[in-house]
Amino acid sequence: MRTEIWKQENEEIRERYELSMERVQAMGRERSVAAPFYDYFHITAAFIERMGELAKAAGKENFSEISLEELQKQNRELYADVAGEEYKESYACPETAVRRLGEGYGQILSFLYTEIRGMIVWAYEQRFTDLTVVTELFIEIYNAFEGGTPDIQSLKQTIYWYISDYCDVWIPNRIREQLDPGLSFAKDIICEADLNDVRYLYRFGEYITENEIKMSRFLAGLPQEQIDAMASTFTEGYRIGFDNAGIDLSRKRTVNIRYSLGFERIVRAAIGQFKGMGLDSIIYRQAAHSVNRRPQGSPGYQTTAFSKQYFYDHREDAALYLDSKLVERKLSVLRSAYEEYQELAAVHAGPAVMEVFGEKPFLPENCPEALRFSEKQQELNVRCNSGAGQIINKYIPGDERSFTIIAYPVPEIGPQFPEIFAETVKINTLDYHLYQELQQKLIDALDQGESVYIRGAGGNRTDLTVALWELTDPKKETLFENCVADVNIPVGEVFTSPRLTGTNGILHVSEVYLNELKYLDLELKLENGKVTDYTCKNFDTEEENRNYIRTNILFNHETLPLGEFAVGTNTTAYMAARKYDIGAKLPILIAEKMGPHFALGDTCFSWSEDTPTYNPDGKRMAAKENECSMLRGEDLSKAYFNCHTDITIPYDELECIRVNCRDGRTVSIIEKGRFVLPGTEKLNEPFDESV
Repeated sequence: MRTEIWKQENEEIRERYELSMERVQAMGRERSVAAPFYDYFHITAAFIERMGELAKAAGKENFSEISLEELQKQNRELYADVAGEEYKESYACPETAVRRLGEGYGQILSFLYTEIRGMIVWAYEQRFTDLTVVTELFIEIYNAFEGGTPDIQSLKQTIYWYISDYCDVWIPNRIREQLDPGLSFAKDIICEADLNDVRYLYRFGEYITENEIKMSRFLAGLPQEQIDAMASTFTEGYRIGFDNAGIDLSRKRTVNIRYSLGFERIVRAAIGQFKGMGLDSIIYRQAAHSVNRRPQGSPGYQTTAFSKQYFYDHREDAALYLDSKLVERKLSVLRSAYEEYQELAAVHAGPAVMEVFGEKPFLPENCPEALRFSEKQQELNVRCNSGAGQIINKYIPGDERSFTIIAYPVPEIGPQFPEIFAETVKINTLDYHLYQELQQKLIDALDQGESVYIRGAGGNRTDLTVALWELTDPKKETLFENCVADVNIPVGEVFTSPRLTGTNGILHVSEVYLNELKYLDLELKLENGKVTDYTCKNFDTEEENRNYIRTNILFNHETLPLGEFAVGTNTTAYMAARKYDIGAKLPILIAEKMGPHFALGDTCFSWSEDTPTYNPDGKRMAAKENECSMLRGEDLSKAYFNCHTDITIPYDELECIRVNCRDGRTVSIIEKGRFVLPGTEKLNEPFDESV
């Protein structure tokens, strides 16, 4: 099915494809481009030729006849120029490209080089329109250099019209990938391959490392009952999320599974379990076209990154072409695409996500030569994301969809991987009912508050007061959701949407990883619930540090509100992190349960504020919005920010959490990193176990 669905389109483009490939082949015999550009075009043309051969082979490849050693050799060769330290010597690296080709030319040709690298996955998926169009762009740029050096502005215009002309192909195709179960490239591999033979991993076309191979072999050694149980934790969490939100799952027909390669045995079991719920699974890879990529990362299945610095350097490549006309065109095309696929959108239930952790923590290097948004483009990017969010919510309403997230370690985490994996399974399946009872005692105390005071310990400079909303009917309403293992696995937090007015102070963490990026000495100042100042110690200059935060935490907004305040209760996870010394490698999904956390951006209830939700005790959640989301009836661009970044203070950096009650009393929740509220002492038991 996956090849048939593109058959007509491939036939229509075939002549253009063959002509473009013939032209690229001829370049190898030409010397019409002068130094220093000749080497670039020679290397890139050779890569495109290789992609033509790959597309031909992938269309008829019988992987059962190719040895593992040969598949590994082929895979290494496909990614050899950008993997690991080799990236810094390739034209994909903006610094290297500028050094060899000159300012302006280096950035443009580095962008082109990375766009062309998408040909690997298009070849495996037999997407000949994508292969053709990017090859034609390369030819057009090459022609501009024949006989002389073109001016930079004309090259930028060529890139601009390439993006503008074809976004009405790439954006609809991307939306279809996300909604149409008929596009089943990855799902077919997962369901049909012999998962005991790791050669299946090379059928995806992605970069394959020891992580993926060892993970696949590890899962192959587990009994099917255990695989089914892990899949059930995942799928049942998804189903329970719909139940708890009061959303009718029976009206939905599709679910999107996002995961990392190597976990196919669990995913195959999940596909079957979702099928039993009436849901067909959709599995698509991360976006390859620049126009579909997002600076904060694109959803889809993935593997261990061949170079995290590569993705960091190219996260704002859209700076090469982004302007107001293109934003309007992208939004218009997106709207038309959702209109075309509105029936598929109406029955889509939302994502089920399996995250991984354990890779070597990434501390990015600053690359001055990399493309970066101007201030105007930052505003345009925010406007584009806001507009896209509004369009998506129209066709897949937030109050009609849900999600679930779970995380597992990968072998790179170290020699104790089997033990850490077993510990993670334990953490993901902690007693739902026990935590529900313990967390209810926290909520009963927090519901009495007009604010909560949080102070750091030792070197942690946090000194923050979080304002709370006032309950109209305390007997029937609550301020904090009792979060157990449904949409957000593992169990272990109570959370609220704080009142912005009156939320003031400093939030500080000495070291934290957010969206896979490391921050040193991160400090944020909040006034009336919004960020007014920020700094860290990652780079040598304050300007670099502020730009780092603005790009990767504020996502180019001037400010963001505090969308969530939560108290994490999963002390078991915290002590496991200390036992195996993996705290820095844990995903936010687990780390946020290991102390109080604070989310910048949208609330946890964005787009579904008006849908009633209830805690297990029957009380209705009353704190589902803040002064920003309240503006949704007037101006959606001021109500939603399309981001939500959790920042956790670990227990060992915590002096206290105290509730300032409306009657003047103070109730202590945590003192010196330990739970002191009567009835919650059991949460301290993991602290007292030997490390």
